[in-house]
Amino acid sequence: MVQVERGRVATIFLNDPERRNPLSPGMVEGLLKALDALEEDPEVRAVVLTGRGKAFSAGADLAFLERVTELGAEENYRHSLSLMRLFHRLYTFPKPTVAAVNGVAVAGGAGLATACDLVVMDREAQIGYTEVKIGFVAALVSVILSRAVGEKAAKDLLLTGRLVGAEEAKALGLVNRVAPPGRALEEAVALAEEVAKNAPTSLRLTKELLLALPGMGLEDGFRLAALANAWVRETGDLKEGIRAFFEKRPPKF
Repeated sequence: MVQVERGRVATIFLNDPERRNPLSPGMVEGLLKALDALEEDPEVRAVVLTGRGKAFSAGADLAFLERVTELGAEENYRHSLSLMRLFHRLYTFPKPTVAAVNGVAVAGGAGLATACDLVVMDREAQIGYTEVKIGFVAALVSVILSRAVGEKAAKDLLLTGRLVGAEEAKALGLVNRVAPPGRALEEAVALAEEVAKNAPTSLRLTKELLLALPGMGLEDGFRLAALANAWVRETGDLKEGIRAFFEKRPPKF
């Protein structure tokens, strides 16, 4: 269900193209295992997530949808928890993540893209949080979507369940870059490579700050930022960065 190509920039492929890469239990488990392995790999500096075939991800597994209303409360809750772990894991992953939306991304598939730090979207792709159209609620996705685009835009996307093209997605703040047709993965990898050149400690600390600050008051936010500012001055990455600056050479992080 999941394939991984390792390197300085690793690529995770959702690999169920015949079914448009649904978030089946096997896919969810495979993604969690892949993220665990890539976090532990010191050679990996950034991760790209994309789909095989013509879709990024069509969201829920149709086989699961057929029986979801017949499952008991405990099994439904276990399934919800596994999805929660995946979205939380991807959203808080310590290394930079870039989604390459190569085709349609709907429902949970749209959530996967939204959970990544950066998103590159094929100009001909579409994204949508379509759960309301079949009686579901984009409950887990709403937690991160409201952070990404703000309350009013999130209400528009979640209450209408409409599909959005790449240019509108960029204007809403869902997408960072729009790629020419067929080049989303190529441009996502290039963006990940650009990010991966920077100091790993700085990248990780920046992500931690951005996760914490929205839930903090002004004074607490500044105190946390001051602590981060002071702490990073003791790191090897900063020492190497300053040394490289004065020696007029690229830093070796």
